[in-house]
Amino acid sequence: MAVSTTVVAVNNLEPIPEATVARLPVYLRSLLELAASGPATVSSVGLAELAGVNDAKVRKDLSYLGPHGTRGVGYNVDHLIVEISRALGVTNTWPVVVCGLGNLGQALANHTGFTDRGFPVVAAVDTDPDKIGTSIDGVTVHHPKHLAEVVTDHQIAIGVITTPAEAAQETVDLLVEAGVRSILSFAPAVLVAPDEIDVRSVDLSTELQILGFHLQRQMPLRRDKAQDTGGVAESS
Repeated sequence: MAVSTTVVAVNNLEPIPEATVARLPVYLRSLLELAASGPATVSSVGLAELAGVNDAKVRKDLSYLGPHGTRGVGYNVDHLIVEISRALGVTNTWPVVVCGLGNLGQALANHTGFTDRGFPVVAAVDTDPDKIGTSIDGVTVHHPKHLAEVVTDHQIAIGVITTPAEAAQETVDLLVEAGVRSILSFAPAVLVAPDEIDVRSVDLSTELQILGFHLQRQMPLRRDKAQDTGGVAESS
């Protein structure tokens, strides 16, 4: 599977580190909230507080998009929304197909927020005969054998995989064969794809285990605090 460390910024500026790219959507969400409440400008300190990072990191991250801040004034909120949106590609529309309509797949197919951000779910595929030919909130469900036609007809840009783990690799292969170059997988499986294919994986069980790890590390500290105050330690 190809894993990129940088992407090229807009206007052929310096390549943007992957860590910065991961923070840009957080900045965008914060700026959209600001725009709705009225302020025309925001300082790096103000944006940092909203995004949960430090102001030096905000300034460094935004510098990859060009010189948009003014000393003593800050950043123009509307202008920065446009620039971050352009860098993230959300000024374009990227049609999405959801592969696998279990509970998670159906929830994603029904989620209208993707359309608002430029990622409309326009089609779905599943092997369940009872689902094929039906519609979920206007999204038609197809058999995977018709995936190539679906990709062509709807100009699919991104495939989202919500299949069981054992079906995930086959789904990747079908998407690649159909011409899809960007894939987001929620399947708990290690996937293999050609180097030119961008595959991102989100394993929810892994994320929960990481949270469990941090909770476990905090338990001795909680017990110590409870003993210091004469209280009873929390148990998990």
